[in-house]
Amino acid sequence: MSETAVPPVNRTGISSVPVARGSAQTPLASAGPMPPGLAGLDDRELLEIARTAPRDSARRDEACELLVKRHRNLVWSCVRRYRGSPEPAEDLAQVGHVGLLKAINNFDPAFGGSLAAYAQPCISGEIKRHFRDKRWQVHVKRSVQELVLDVRAAARQLTCDLGRLPSESDLAQHLGISSEDLRDARQAEMAFQPSSLDAPLAGHPDATSLADLLGDEDPAMEHMLNIQAIAAHWRELPPREQQILVMRFYGEMTQAQIGCKLGISQMHVSRLLAHALGYLRPRLLGLERPTGTGLAAARPATARATVGALP
Repeated sequence: MSETAVPPVNRTGISSVPVARGSAQTPLASAGPMPPGLAGLDDRELLEIARTAPRDSARRDEACELLVKRHRNLVWSCVRRYRGSPEPAEDLAQVGHVGLLKAINNFDPAFGGSLAAYAQPCISGEIKRHFRDKRWQVHVKRSVQELVLDVRAAARQLTCDLGRLPSESDLAQHLGISSEDLRDARQAEMAFQPSSLDAPLAGHPDATSLADLLGDEDPAMEHMLNIQAIAAHWRELPPREQQILVMRFYGEMTQAQIGCKLGISQMHVSRLLAHALGYLRPRLLGLERPTGTGLAAARPATARATVGALP
């Protein structure tokens, strides 16, 4: 990886080399030899040319290229902070040079200070915006995205200071955040570069993918939820109504068979069944009170399915 290459500058003062994401060998074009008349000028004189010369002039382009060449090490110093990132360093350098060019276009020497001091936050900000807007595959709040970067930087610093990998409490104390915020940042970092379900897994024959190893939806889950919903109000019913519901929906018995079994008429079975369903249904739906008892004839499918989940 060479640190002597810089992107060419077009007549708008912006890099004309596109950022090739995912490429580990993205070349940065050389600025080329500088005219001897400009090479001897200092930064302030070059900035003055960049500010006053027409945007379509070759002299302004040459001044910008020379400023970029002089401050390329500043770009790489900002890139090195993200050396643990999955993004190739060359791609980040391209983004950093865009920030440097923006700093050159916006810096006014009349306000004092140096170009390097002004450009450093511009370069870092451009790289951070690249991570924020281009690299996240899953939507994550901006505050959490920034916290992820802070956690990475803190982990590197604490590793050097402590001589070991920092614990969760070390990171939370150093950053002044709660353990819940740190946990959110850790989870968000996992979403930074998610794995594809269709990607083949190494060490598995026949190009097995991750999706092939994931379990299907458990059909017993709905059955369990139905049982829990009924169990919360089951003991509120009279024993006879409990027995009728079990015989009707679990035993698959008709009302006539239930009446014969209990020694009561089919009409009485129908009334008790309607009362039980009319009592349970609003409670399972989260209503305050039963809305009525005339549910025997309709027998809603949801109620039958829920009661049918009883053992």
